[in-house]
Amino acid sequence: MNSNFILNSIRFVVLLIIQIFVLNQINFGGWIDPYVYILFIILYPINSNKFGFITASFFLGLVMDIFSDSGGVHATACLLLAYLRPSFLRFAFGLSYEYQTIRIADKLSVDRFTFIMISILFHHTILFSLEVYRLDLFFEIISRTILSTIFTFIICVISIYLIKPSRK
Repeated sequence: MNSNFILNSIRFVVLLIIQIFVLNQINFGGWIDPYVYILFIILYPINSNKFGFITASFFLGLVMDIFSDSGGVHATACLLLAYLRPSFLRFAFGLSYEYQTIRIADKLSVDRFTFIMISILFHHTILFSLEVYRLDLFFEIISRTILSTIFTFIICVISIYLIKPSRK
C-alpha cells in the first residue's frame, strides 16, 4: 500500500473528526464558522490520481453534510473546489505547477498563501451562497464569507506550519 494513500486517509479521517466534534461547535455570533476540513483538498498531492481526488473530495463534503444536516452544500463546495484546484494552482504557482515541483506544506511563501486563500475564499463563497440562497441577504453572504475565510485561513496556516513533518 502506498504511503501517500495512508497519509491521505489519516488526514481525511482526522480532519473530519476535528471538524465535526470540535470546530462545528464553534460559532462566533453566527458570522464566523471555521471549516478546516478543506485542508484535505488543499494539501492533497498534486501528481496523484485525479478521479480518486475528486471522489474523496465529494465524500469529504458528503460526510460533512450528513453530520451538519446541510443538504449537500458542503459536498457541492468541496467538489467544485477539487475540480477547480488545478486552475487555482496554476494561478498561484505558474510554471512551477506545470512541472509539478511544488509542495504546499514546504515553506512560507506568497504563492502558497495565495493558493490557500483563493481556495478557502472560493469554498466559502460557494458554501454560504448555497446555504443562504437568497439574493436579498447578499451582504450577509459576503460578510460571513469574508469573516469565515479569514478565520479559517489563520487556523489552516497555523495547522500546516506547526504540524508539518520535519525533514531530516
